[in-house]
Amino acid sequence: MIEPSMTSPDISIPTRAPAPTSPDDTVLPFEVASLDLRGRVVRLGPVVDEILAKHAYPEPVAKLLGEAIVLTVMLGSALKMEGRFILQTQTDGPVGLLVVDYTTPGKVRACARFSKEGVDAAVAAGNADAGSMLGKGHLAMTIDQGAATSRYQGLVALDGGSLEDAAHEYFLRSEQIPTRVRLAVAEELVPGGQKRWRAGGIMLQFLPKSAERARMDLDPGDAPDGVEIAAAPEDDAWVQGRALLETVEDLELIDPEVSSERLAYRLFHEPGVRVFKSADVLAECSCSRDTVEAMLRSFSQDDRDHMVEDGRISVTCEFCSSTYVFAPGETDPKPESAGD
Repeated sequence: MIEPSMTSPDISIPTRAPAPTSPDDTVLPFEVASLDLRGRVVRLGPVVDEILAKHAYPEPVAKLLGEAIVLTVMLGSALKMEGRFILQTQTDGPVGLLVVDYTTPGKVRACARFSKEGVDAAVAAGNADAGSMLGKGHLAMTIDQGAATSRYQGLVALDGGSLEDAAHEYFLRSEQIPTRVRLAVAEELVPGGQKRWRAGGIMLQFLPKSAERARMDLDPGDAPDGVEIAAAPEDDAWVQGRALLETVEDLELIDPEVSSERLAYRLFHEPGVRVFKSADVLAECSCSRDTVEAMLRSFSQDDRDHMVEDGRISVTCEFCSSTYVFAPGETDPKPESAGD
């Protein structure tokens, strides 16, 4: 069963519906061709539990970071090239920083920084929702293809809203693609009384082939002085698709008894839905002893001397909590060879 106060829904699936084939920790692309809709379903089990369990975050912080992980996997898995997709928030709320790093093809790591006093105070005041935890600031989405190419970054203001709200604003302003996102995170009660985190999400986008249908409404604020822009009516296909998506419940996004295929079928079987091969997601950090050692060597001798405590230098990765220990002289710059 899924907590809090969640039980498996009574869902009737016709015999022609797809079998529950998708395992946890996968991304399932789908399309509703008759409505010009594309989407992705993300289902995370051990991956999100491994990341969150390593840090023992307070529940509201863990839930918020879980949502950020789902959103990052959802967007990063759409990259058509090798590279990284990085989601980062910087805000004035109790959770001042979220960082999720997705590296193709399917490796994700994440961490959060927060004020324990601020989180405790917000919870005591009954303000444990995402908007209250984040506060005001911005969300940055960065695509990094390596040193050979420039980075692309999109920024969205955070003003007391959720990550779902921020994603909608990003696609409206930066991509001009009608988009709806749903995210869900909760703890599953397992035999023995233990709990483990589960997370899931779904994204739906309207991508018509027709340029006429693809035209987005202009923001009245973009109009020249003295010129009014009339809002164009929304396309019926997008209205229908969005209405179908809004019927999804949080439990369906995380319930292990409802596969990604079944969920897509339940939502879109009437207009017709086609699913594609799912992609796997792994919880994997890019840190290593070699990379940490190289980082330490880049500091000055004075900086390294100040890092020494109890006769050693210890570095802990914020993402995976791995600790690397070095003797002071071990991180000194290596002497150049005679041939250099």
